Amino acid sequence: MEYGVAKYVLPGQDESGDHHLVCCNRDGILIAAIDGIGHGKEAADASRAAAALLRSSANEPVISLVEQCHERLRGTRGIVISIASIDHEHGMMTWLGVGNVQGILMRSDAKKGNVRESLLLRAGVVGSQLPALQATVLPIVRGDTLFFATDGVSSDFFEALSSRENPQRAADRILDHYRNGNDDALVLVARVTGSGS
Repeated sequence: MEYGVAKYVLPGQDESGDHHLVCCNRDGILIAAIDGIGHGKEAADASRAAAALLRSSANEPVISLVEQCHERLRGTRGIVISIASIDHEHGMMTWLGVGNVQGILMRSDAKKGNVRESLLLRAGVVGSQLPALQATVLPIVRGDTLFFATDGVSSDFFEALSSRENPQRAADRILDHYRNGNDDALVLVARVTGSGS
């Protein structure tokens, strides 16, 4: 897996409420983009707490991870999150989203069907109002590229995606061209480089 991250901190704030996680687990890699509700220290505290829990429990299924975050974050501002667990050995990705952190999977081989898969987002706030959770499982192969973007990034960013662009360059470009400037923003781009066919 190779990845790149680009962040924007809302002017006047000391830190971003948007955080990310990319870490190894028993079967592959866990990836998450986390947006603390609002901005500033309280939003950052909530998203950091979620990232720490995800890291410490990275081997759990994604639904269980989000449920654990929900319990841990009660009494905080809460977060919205999109999360993916990539199982390299079996060539599968399990992902889910609560709130408005957009997720797109760009296929490296357009001849095999859809070029772009979009994450189904469920309305809610982790730590406050958790919806019924349902993860989606997709096959993945080498070269497939995952994009996560928080709501500080315009929703039409997906119109200019490529599965061939360097992940860090892609994250920087998307942030530069599509951030709306009135909220923290984070773009995470991750490409599968091993296993799969």
